[in-house]
Amino acid sequence: MTQRIERAGLQIGQPLHDLIEKALPGTGVDPELFWTELAELVAEFGPKNKALIDHRAKLQDTLDQWHREHRGDQFSREAYRELLGELDYIVPEGEDFSVSTDNVDPEIATVPGPQLVVPVTNARFALNAANARWGSLYDALYGADIIPETDGAEKTGGYNPKRGAKVVAWAADFLDAHFPLAEGRHADAREYRIDNGQLAVDVDGSHVGLADPKQFAGHQGTASQPSAILLAHNGLHIEIQIDPEDTIGAEHAAGVKDVVMEAAVTTIQDCEDSVAAVDAEDKALVYGNWLGLMKGDLKEEISKGDQTFTRELADDRVYTAPDGSELSLPGRSLMLVRNVGHLMTTPAVLDSQGNEIPEGILDALATATIAIHDLKRNGPHTNSRAGSVYIVKPKMHGPAEVNFTVALFAHIENALDLARNTLKMGIMDEERRTSVNLKECIREARERTIFINTGFLDRTGDEIHTSMEAGPMLPKGEMKSTAWLTAYENNNVDTGLECGLRGRAQIGKGMWPAPDNMAAMMEAKIGHPEAGANCAWVPSPTAATLHAIHYHRCDVLARQSELESRHKEYLEDLLTIPLLDRELSAEDIAKELDNNCQGILGYVVRWVDQGVGCSKVPDITDTQLMEDRATCRISSQHVANWLYHGITNENDVRETLKRMAKVVDRQNEADPSYHPMSEDFDASIPFQAACDLIFKGREQPSGYTEPVLHARRRELKAARAG
Repeated sequence: MTQRIERAGLQIGQPLHDLIEKALPGTGVDPELFWTELAELVAEFGPKNKALIDHRAKLQDTLDQWHREHRGDQFSREAYRELLGELDYIVPEGEDFSVSTDNVDPEIATVPGPQLVVPVTNARFALNAANARWGSLYDALYGADIIPETDGAEKTGGYNPKRGAKVVAWAADFLDAHFPLAEGRHADAREYRIDNGQLAVDVDGSHVGLADPKQFAGHQGTASQPSAILLAHNGLHIEIQIDPEDTIGAEHAAGVKDVVMEAAVTTIQDCEDSVAAVDAEDKALVYGNWLGLMKGDLKEEISKGDQTFTRELADDRVYTAPDGSELSLPGRSLMLVRNVGHLMTTPAVLDSQGNEIPEGILDALATATIAIHDLKRNGPHTNSRAGSVYIVKPKMHGPAEVNFTVALFAHIENALDLARNTLKMGIMDEERRTSVNLKECIREARERTIFINTGFLDRTGDEIHTSMEAGPMLPKGEMKSTAWLTAYENNNVDTGLECGLRGRAQIGKGMWPAPDNMAAMMEAKIGHPEAGANCAWVPSPTAATLHAIHYHRCDVLARQSELESRHKEYLEDLLTIPLLDRELSAEDIAKELDNNCQGILGYVVRWVDQGVGCSKVPDITDTQLMEDRATCRISSQHVANWLYHGITNENDVRETLKRMAKVVDRQNEADPSYHPMSEDFDASIPFQAACDLIFKGREQPSGYTEPVLHARRRELKAARAG
């Protein structure tokens, strides 16, 4: 059992207590102030937090009852909308306004680009993500499926020159498309040099410049023999790296060894859906890695083959500007931190009555306090040059819950002696009551808003749970083409632009789930910047490097300007419930159950058994997909819905779970730390967790997976400790 230390009437798990005490020196916040402030926050905001959660439950009960009473009737949109208005589920929309968020870094306001989301509990992943501000296009292309493994271009154990040549040619075409020369092609370049502050390229004996000379931003090395050429387009930079002695550079007439992309301009260091943090020990790991990132001293020893090296935060990149002055560019992504939502409490800290405190309150105070190291420039690197702390807040249901977070942030700023609105807010539009009230949600945080986004999985999970009693839902895959989802995506962009986010904040789109399917990503994800999103989530640094190409193909800020006048009325479509509109064959039902159950088990077994909150999980076809709790939420709610409405039955679901458990066991058999579920279903805590998510799915608050997963993970940890 975790030892506890009493401070300010709170009982704090020792690992968390010790981490916070270690984190405070240099912040100007002494331990007594921190723990006293936490106690005050719990006392003041804890009851308000509970009231908001209780209100969610009351609304759900009312909606459930209404749907039960009208089951079998022809659905009346007018009556349904009237009910939602009476409940303040939909609040009256106020006058137009524009956000006034200030002291915002350009990566948030004016530099569109990829955004990584990474579990902060994994130091290696956290560092890789932070350093993914810059990525090798050559490496990304060589390892991805964008270049087919045909005509001798296979990915072999060593370097394949034929594949390498195709990579170099692909990159040269990219340069021609977005950084064209006044004459000729980059593929024919024989030399790059700087002449009177401008780029001069030898193409077949003629020295030519860029078609747009303003794209030249600087260089490294000497003017006559530069080692890097810096170019800029649509707010993003690329480097042409030159080294005739390099293996790759030696094969290039101009000595080009790589093209390096400015890629993940922002990264969300995640304390929420991608982590499994259930106790004081886990929360200490969360905050400890965030501390290392904010102080700039996080390091991780990494072994590859017979080599061991230390991964740490990258330095800034320094160039000679065209006018001869020094130009410095950030070497790291601008880091945001995602706190947990309002629902969960944590045993890491108990209040004076011995009750768990709201985890979101602890997250807000701890992450804000630790970020003071960055604000005070206590480390070798700077995260926010504008002096802000960017906190992404997920799973808020409507304007009142946003208002609660605004008040919480303001209280913390006062206690920590931070300037008003230092703590900025990212609003995740992933709950139905936020979608239908998005303008009013942004209004509540109009001085702090730096981010809104959409996320199909969580939003669909809430869609299913909210209308659980209305009837059986469409198969998951079909929901992507429904009216409500299209309206949801468009409404997010249009409302953000209407509220003045262009040039001040990010409008984001969701994750590409298949990190090994980059060719498909390059075909599909151009749709995100074209939709007006100035950031979109990617699952890896490689994906960030490749997705950056889309922001050269599409001038997002110009696209947003085009879209600012588009705003339509989306509410009717947003309220369209994605109900099943036909009978399904037994084969269709079985296929959907297999897919859902395998996905649930594949994710849950790692979460509960190994404490892994996000990883590549093979789907039923053995395709690796990046999964977090949002995936689990939609799948478990979908099966629960079909079970409740008789599309399937308990026996079939249990048999499907057992069959799929064997599939998941087979998929993980190479993992020496894996514990098979199918050896004893009754004794397998992960298997029982998956059953709980489905068979107790209707009673889970908003269909969230956290209550079940946290309880089962603690059960497993206790069993192993005992």
